[in-house]
Amino acid sequence: MSEKETVRTRFAPSPTGFLHIGGARTALFAWLYARHCNGRFILRIEDTDQLRSTEESTKAILDAMTWLGLNWDEGPFFQAERVDIHRAMVQKLVDEGKAYFCVCTPEELDDKRKRALSEGRKPKYDGTCRDKNLPRSAGAAVRFLSLQAGTTTVHDLVKGVITYNNEELDDLIIERRDGYPTYNFAVVVDDALMDITHVIRGDDHLNNTPRQILLYEALGYKVPQFGHVSMIMGSDKARLSKRHGATSVMAYRETGYLPEAIVNYLVRLGWSYGDQEIFSLDELIRFFTLESVGKSAAVFNPEKLLWLNQHYIKECSAERLVQETRFFWESLKLDTSDHEFLMRVVTDLKARVKTLGELA
Repeated sequence: MSEKETVRTRFAPSPTGFLHIGGARTALFAWLYARHCNGRFILRIEDTDQLRSTEESTKAILDAMTWLGLNWDEGPFFQAERVDIHRAMVQKLVDEGKAYFCVCTPEELDDKRKRALSEGRKPKYDGTCRDKNLPRSAGAAVRFLSLQAGTTTVHDLVKGVITYNNEELDDLIIERRDGYPTYNFAVVVDDALMDITHVIRGDDHLNNTPRQILLYEALGYKVPQFGHVSMIMGSDKARLSKRHGATSVMAYRETGYLPEAIVNYLVRLGWSYGDQEIFSLDELIRFFTLESVGKSAAVFNPEKLLWLNQHYIKECSAERLVQETRFFWESLKLDTSDHEFLMRVVTDLKARVKTLGELA
């Protein structure tokens, strides 16, 4: 990256549910990196899944980001409003002979997959429509003409250098039969046109990266730098789920956690700065680098989070604690009209509780 180029990171959630702990940590890492580099943080809502995306989920994500203090410099942009741009880029690849129409039905593709697996082959598309030069037709998908030789190398800022054989990669569908662009294509176009310099995301996206690099190159776009952060695991080393106590970010708010406790806890899941455990936001911005993000999966520890929350409640001013706890008192139908009494209550109790729910 040139000295004058501004760092631009993004968070691009799908609005198909609440913002969960894993997504919040990814957003936090991207936000901190942008702030550390005096860059820009962009929020994009990837709502092209017409069946599962909802306005309620979008609002829940924005509310959680705001509560955590992860302010964005640009956006929120909505991917569904950019579909015409994506389709134009698909057509550009078709016109340049870098993509082709495919009329294989879902049933035929399923049969091909099953046959390949039964014969011990990789279940990749066999190229049936690759050289047919088919015209656009109702129900046709568009596939990217992937390179079949050579290698693609990912210089990952967290994982290191990873090289993929191109013959292992599929002729990726970039526009579905219903005329909507696929995730892997739309994300490349949007990141390129929004001048994203650093794509920081979960390592469940790592295997998409070589395909996306080939798309960047085919479209003539500059390839951003990638940093893939490991998944968060439960104490049993299984992928984090509700049974580990992990729910949406806002569920922690409703239980009585302070946002700074969540932020402090999330950043320490996979990142470290010496032996320091408790950080102010200014310190996080000053110290955060991707070089200090670990390669291995982080383990979620609810007790550690509770300990941090207890610390932040203890440090909190009585005035703010009254404001933060008011919701809990009111939900218990308690009289909150005597402000001085409430101030005395929180001052007396704050050293003895772990959550605002407990305080109420």
